[in-house]
Amino acid sequence: MKAVKISLNSIDKVKAFVNDVTKFDTDFDLVSGRYVIDAKSIMGIFSLDLSKPIDLNIHSEEGVEQILNAIRPYIVEENRTV
Repeated sequence: MKAVKISLNSIDKVKAFVNDVTKFDTDFDLVSGRYVIDAKSIMGIFSLDLSKPIDLNIHSEEGVEQILNAIRPYIVEENRTV
């Protein structure tokens, strides 16, 4: 699993992000405090506090570089491989 911090501070960014991650056949979780939601759920994303960066967990061992390239515009900090 790979974890990065992303910023989704506008409605347009949220819509574009969901479109980008739904292209991949892997699971993505957004973590904000004690809340964990599916990153492919636009309604779930809007239930989070988007005023600050949130953690994105990518549940994939292969193709991670391709995924990171696709979501590069949203990444504010590349954390670690978990």
